Amino acid sequence: MDDQNQEHKSDGSDFSDEADTLNYVLYRDRPEWKDVQPIAQDDGPAQVVQIAYSNKFSDVFDYFRAVLKSGEKSVRVLGLVTDALTLNPANYTVWIYRLEIVKHLKVDLHNELEYISNVIREFTKNYQVWQYRKTIVEMLNDPSGELEFTADILDMDSKNYHAWQYRQWVLTAFSKLMENELNFVDNLISQDMRNNSAWNQRYFVVNNSEPNNDVINKELEYTFGKIQILSKNESAWNYLRGLLLYSENGILEDKVREFCSKLYNKGNRSTHLMSCLIDLTDADESANPENVEKIKFALKLCSDLASVYDPIRRFYWEYISKDIELKFNFREHDTKIM
Repeated sequence: MDDQNQEHKSDGSDFSDEADTLNYVLYRDRPEWKDVQPIAQDDGPAQVVQIAYSNKFSDVFDYFRAVLKSGEKSVRVLGLVTDALTLNPANYTVWIYRLEIVKHLKVDLHNELEYISNVIREFTKNYQVWQYRKTIVEMLNDPSGELEFTADILDMDSKNYHAWQYRQWVLTAFSKLMENELNFVDNLISQDMRNNSAWNQRYFVVNNSEPNNDVINKELEYTFGKIQILSKNESAWNYLRGLLLYSENGILEDKVREFCSKLYNKGNRSTHLMSCLIDLTDADESANPENVEKIKFALKLCSDLASVYDPIRRFYWEYISKDIELKFNFREHDTKIM
């Protein structure tokens, strides 16, 4: 049996392998490529698990290695690297060489931006495609369509890490675009209050705007409102904790403690609420060991969480309880976790 019949298509080329179709011609059979000697992949003398590349995949990358070695940068090579990236859009070497060709041929960067847009729409979670787009936008120095483009990608998957990371770069590099970002994020949070990526983006915007006390207080009220709607949403509680980093003289802590106490007194037993109340006591450096009721309440919350509301993390709450006992030298109480 010859090598061709022994070959099997790899998973990575199933979507694009057209070597057997009537319209596709392998590079080794194209007259205009007869002047190029393809270079086969060298896996070394001991091939433990040989990858079953398809005919098309091997053919394209054999010719790519050849032009990479010769340094040819031409229109035909641009077509070759396009085929190579269709087969493997995660190959950073091909992307780097494509960029060199684009610069050498002075390709219209707007056309190249449209090309990478189409690639990203098909492969949205790929580091290399987003990095290439970043480079093209930097060369154009024109971010006018970037927020809309990332919004379209996030509409496909609102927690796409690559799209969020890229969007943050755009907002940082072109800071004038930041002014409407809170509205964008607010819309996403309204659609899904558990969207931790949107909450993270909100904190990114606030943190990069040098917020004053009015902004932080406004964000506190915003977060309080979302928590009242969905008190078991960890994303909002994490955002609230982040806002406390802006606190001065314990003012924000007092507001949060008051808000949490009201929720608790109304019968709310969200684990995030109870955890926040514990942390507010534990982090209070001014807490006086003589303030017995406050310490007893924190220890009771630990006990309730360990036994009723969050037993899967029983040992964690036991650890927190012991830590509070040591910190405040409060050894004897009725809520020890047994």
